[in-house]
Amino acid sequence: MATPQSDSSLSPLKTIAVVGLGTMGTGITEVLAKAGREVIGIDVSEAQAARSAAALKTSTARAVARGRLTEQERADVLGRVRTGTDLTAAADADLVIEVVPESYDIKHQVLRELDGIVRPETILATGTNALSVTRLAADSARPERVLGLHFFNPAPAMKLVEVVSSVLTAPGAVAAVTDLAIELGKEPVAVGDRPGFVADGLLFGYLNQAAAMYEAKYASREDIDAAMRLGCGLPMGPLALLDLIGIDTARTVLEAMYAESRDRLHAPAPILKQLSEAGLTGRKSGRGFYTYEAPGSAVVVGDALTPLDGAAATPGRTVRSVGVAGSGTMASGIAEVFAKAGYEVVLAARSEEKAQAAKARIGKSLDRSVGKGRMTAEAAAQTLDLITPAGSYDAFADVDLAVEAVAEDLEVKRQLFQALDKVCKPGAVLATTTSSLPVVACARATSRPQDVIGMHFFNPAPAMKLVEVVRTVLTAEDVHATVREVCAKIRKHAVDCGDRAGFIVNALLFPYLNNAIKMVEEHYASLDDIDAAMKLGGGYPMGPFELLDVVGLDVSLAIEKVLHREFRDPGLAPAPLLEHLVAAGCLGRKTGRGFREYARR
Repeated sequence: MATPQSDSSLSPLKTIAVVGLGTMGTGITEVLAKAGREVIGIDVSEAQAARSAAALKTSTARAVARGRLTEQERADVLGRVRTGTDLTAAADADLVIEVVPESYDIKHQVLRELDGIVRPETILATGTNALSVTRLAADSARPERVLGLHFFNPAPAMKLVEVVSSVLTAPGAVAAVTDLAIELGKEPVAVGDRPGFVADGLLFGYLNQAAAMYEAKYASREDIDAAMRLGCGLPMGPLALLDLIGIDTARTVLEAMYAESRDRLHAPAPILKQLSEAGLTGRKSGRGFYTYEAPGSAVVVGDALTPLDGAAATPGRTVRSVGVAGSGTMASGIAEVFAKAGYEVVLAARSEEKAQAAKARIGKSLDRSVGKGRMTAEAAAQTLDLITPAGSYDAFADVDLAVEAVAEDLEVKRQLFQALDKVCKPGAVLATTTSSLPVVACARATSRPQDVIGMHFFNPAPAMKLVEVVRTVLTAEDVHATVREVCAKIRKHAVDCGDRAGFIVNALLFPYLNNAIKMVEEHYASLDDIDAAMKLGGGYPMGPFELLDVVGLDVSLAIEKVLHREFRDPGLAPAPLLEHLVAAGCLGRKTGRGFREYARR
């Protein structure tokens, strides 16, 4: 059970005023009161101040019901909070945290008024996530005591707090609020003053690209969101997250970032302006990218854009047997997936030995599943029996679907598709697992480009639920329908996208990773702070540098080069630091050193 701290354990910041009692201000008030602080909540609206007090009563009652607070502790927490509309109530505060709307005019006015109210030593913290802390501080009578203290929503649950100093901020003020954040049970990350700081600086560029991708009708909102949840393990898809944050808020943040960086990746997608000006700001208005049950509701309801359930208009082709070309981790994983679903699988490699080794790898994987109780030994043996290794692609003569998972090299793939064209029977579907190369180039290496499609599995294929289904302008409708049906049978979630670099996941993921590298190059934040910020503030399962080292820096560089070449956007140019590390042979975990060093096995 969480017990509020006694007064003797508190830092010098004992009395804290929170100005602006919206969702964030109310959450911060709760965090402070539970940690033993005296809190003065102030809002220009009497009704909003009352709603904030009511929300605190409700949340603490819920905490009692869940055994996280006793009734006495709840009474103590509520007793430490007083709310009102008069800014002069902040006169006794050791620290004031403003979380008023993201507007220079409003924030300047609040800070100027506070200058005439608080004691000279009182620290003034702005909760902005988009505006310049330096600009806000410069207008204050004592700029050395102004800094940024950026909590994340919902403040009681989210661990990250970004402590933002400007060139004017006194080190003592930074130390005091950093200590406070630790005492609140938060993890403070020290960052410099630039729009978006670390977490939002990386997050909003990604959200903006997702909005632009949707606006271009490249993929549906459902497929974009499912791709990022299932392909990257994110708690929410980007368009659903924009609706939660507020599309108007996101637009404001991006405009501030673009004004500073002039990076086209930060220039707000036009759809954000259109939705904002139409009042379609997301959950709070009841409609944004999605439609909600009511304003403020999290429940999505169907609308004109919701995909219809039911059978596809075009029936697919019959698939009983599958050929998998390749002998690496991806090829063996895909073969395992198809065999588990009951398909007869021919696993072909450049030699019989390589194919046998790939089958043996599958056997070990199945044994691990048996050991974990996920399947019986009998089912594992039956699955393995469905896989026939072969040392030649001639063994694909009778397969209904051929899936290649060979090296990510266009010439290698073209040669393979030329071979498949000669070997596979008429009507067989030919699929490539490429993650970044043009599917149409593989298709044109055959005499039947209408039968060629992309099936981008994610590694490890047995565990990852996502498959990006990539149609070219030449792909036949029944071939697309066939692959969708097959994905359902192998229990994968298929998302549709067109044949352009990166498809959905890599096109959104790698610019984000590249921007993280640029932050380190510019000495803006450390690897550890950036990784912590994205895990704690964005809910990412791994920080960007952890992920880069797992993926492989050479693989990451190759994908970033493909994206830069296709979209011709200067902001997508690979960060020089990434190129230097690859040139030095520091490729991540597989070489024992990438952005970090690893113990060699």
